Amino acid sequence: MNYTLHELLNLVFRWTHVFAAILWIGSTYFFTWLDGRLSDPEEGGEVWMVHSGGFYAVRKEKKPQLTQTLHWFKWEAAITWLSGILLFVVVYYIGGVLIDTESPVSLGVAIGISIGSLFVAWIIYDTLWRSPLGNNEVVAATISFVLLVGAAYLFSRIFSSRASYLQVGAIMGTLMAANVWDRILPAQRRLVASTREGTPLDPALGAEAKKRSKHNTYMVIPVTLIMISNHFPTLTYGSKYNWAVLGVVVLVGWVAARVIRGR
Repeated sequence: MNYTLHELLNLVFRWTHVFAAILWIGSTYFFTWLDGRLSDPEEGGEVWMVHSGGFYAVRKEKKPQLTQTLHWFKWEAAITWLSGILLFVVVYYIGGVLIDTESPVSLGVAIGISIGSLFVAWIIYDTLWRSPLGNNEVVAATISFVLLVGAAYLFSRIFSSRASYLQVGAIMGTLMAANVWDRILPAQRRLVASTREGTPLDPALGAEAKKRSKHNTYMVIPVTLIMISNHFPTLTYGSKYNWAVLGVVVLVGWVAARVIRGR
C-alpha cells in the first residue's frame, strides 16, 4: 500500500475510533451514573440535573407509554468496533507489525488466528455467561479472567509484543460490541414490543440486558489502558512478563469500574 494512503487511513480510522469510543463510553457511564442516583433503581425514580444553563429531569419508567420518540444508543458501539477493526487491519495486518522475526507462524496464519480468536472468544464468553455458571458472578468472572490471561499468554508467543496486547483489547472490544448488538438491543426491542402490545414485560429480558451492560462497564477501563499501552512499552507490552502485567491491568480496571459504579 502507498505510504501516504496508509498514513491517511491510519489517521482517519484512529480519529473516528477514538471519537466514537468517547461517545459510547460516555453514554454507558452516564446511564450507569443515572441508575446509581435514582431514588429506587429497581422500580424507577427521577434525577434532576443542571447543565449548560438549563435544568433536566430524567425519570426511569418500568412501564412507559411510548407516546414520544424513543432514542436508542447503538451506533456508537458499532462505529467504535468497526473503526477499531479497520484500524487494526491497517496498522497490524497491512503494516506488517502483527508478528516479529521470532514468531513461530507466518503472517497469513497469524492473521487467521487473530480473526478467528474474535469469534471464538465471543462463543466462549457468551456460552459461559448464559450457562448455569453465569448465575454465579464470582465463579463466571474468575473463569473469564483465567481464560483472558491464558489468551494473553498464548498471543505473546505468537504475535509481536505490541500486537499481542492490542489483540486482547480487540477481543474485549468485540465482546462489548457483541453484547450491545446481540444481547442488549434484542432484549430492549422485545421489551418495547411488549409495551406497545400491552403484554406483560419479561423481567428476565431487562435483567440480561443490564448484566451485559454491567460487563461492558467493567471491560472498558482495561480496554482503554490497553489501547494506549503502545505509548508505554517498558511498563506494558515490552515487559518480559507482559501477559501477567495485562492480567493486573484487567484486575485494576475491574476494581476501578466497581468504584465508579458505586455498587
